[in-house]
Amino acid sequence: MIIGVALTLSPVVYRTVEATQFVKVAAVLVFLVVALFVAITGEAYKGLGEAVTSIGTIPSQLGTALVLGALAFAGAGGGQNLVQSNWIRDKNMGMGARIPRLVSPVTGEDQAAPATGYTFEPTEENLSRWRRWWKVANIEQLISFVAITIFTIFLMSMLAYSTVFGTGNTNDITFLQAEGEVLNQRLSWFGTFFWAIGALSLFAAAMGICDYVGRMVADIVKTVYLPESSRWTESRVYSLVVWFIVVFGIAMLTIGFDQPITLLVISASVGGIMMFLYSALLAVLNRKMLPQPIRIRGYRMVAVLLTFAFFGFFSVLTLIEQVGKLTG
Repeated sequence: MIIGVALTLSPVVYRTVEATQFVKVAAVLVFLVVALFVAITGEAYKGLGEAVTSIGTIPSQLGTALVLGALAFAGAGGGQNLVQSNWIRDKNMGMGARIPRLVSPVTGEDQAAPATGYTFEPTEENLSRWRRWWKVANIEQLISFVAITIFTIFLMSMLAYSTVFGTGNTNDITFLQAEGEVLNQRLSWFGTFFWAIGALSLFAAAMGICDYVGRMVADIVKTVYLPESSRWTESRVYSLVVWFIVVFGIAMLTIGFDQPITLLVISASVGGIMMFLYSALLAVLNRKMLPQPIRIRGYRMVAVLLTFAFFGFFSVLTLIEQVGKLTG
């Protein structure tokens, strides 16, 4: 994790993160193709129909924090969506070329100006470009965030059902060890490959999360609180945040707080609460601040408000449940 964070401080941050993600995606695709023929049983395919008809029901043995965490991870945890514009900016794509980039204060040219954005004039020519971009953005979201997410969740759920369901495993992280052992029995190297993909995925996630949290915090701090400061540039705030995350993580592990499931539930629950808050901010932004021609409306605004209510409901339930555990 420390190596990954150090890499994010260099000018090749995106090449490093992207290369890691490409390797992970390629490995997952190979794994899923093999799993379809080797590991997933006929019983799992039969149970798929029952799972589809049970959408909307929550198993009683799952706590609300775990459910909120799963929903937040399925929705990219909230934060990833917020920094896509930062990624576009730093790649100099579209209007990102008009905004100061985030660079390494150690090896790159530091830019002190806050990334407050650039608003185009709503002329017909610009709106025509906007509509073309909006079409591409919708297709990309439909494929990467909806179709691929649903497909992989179904396959991984069917794989878990085919390997460890009903075997008496405890409800903790050790089920991954049991799942890998079953896969090794079916194909000598397959379980080891499963564990390797899991390790690579966690490494890539840690590297990406350190990067995007640093970018998000630096963007807000520089734009809102330090717009005139030449000392505290966005790049320097970013570096400070990233290394704080590293030191905090080391401290947590050192004092013995190292239960994976507990840590995942906490981080995912925070992501769900984040989605609850930024859904409200998105609604306000579209109603009050964006130019009239590009505001979302109709069923899209309804979807944003429903997301706000949905994650708000689970966030409140999670807080009540956790407070009850602390005081009970």
